[in-house]
Amino acid sequence: MFANLLSNAVKYTRRREQAVIEIGPVHNERQLVLFVRDNGAGFNPKYSGKLFGAFSGFTPSKSFEGTGVGLATVQRIAQKHGEACGPKPRPTRERRFISVW
Repeated sequence: MFANLLSNAVKYTRRREQAVIEIGPVHNERQLVLFVRDNGAGFNPKYSGKLFGAFSGFTPSKSFEGTGVGLATVQRIAQKHGEACGPKPRPTRERRFISVW
């Protein structure tokens, strides 16, 4: 799962003059919650539901390569383990993905 999230973070930040990718915990008393956050190409929050759809064709720009299954795979793995994973768009247009374990 994290390989896919990190791969996406690298892909969408590579055109930044100074790429920032962060991985860390969100403090929660009941669960281990981890995030991957980057300052790459952002996404419109109204389309966040499409980000985890296989072959949805939703990318911030057609100039990014990929098969269209990376985030769908992440979501399927999380769901098979009874967990959750999803996008958390930020007003600064940074990308943030949360995984709950």
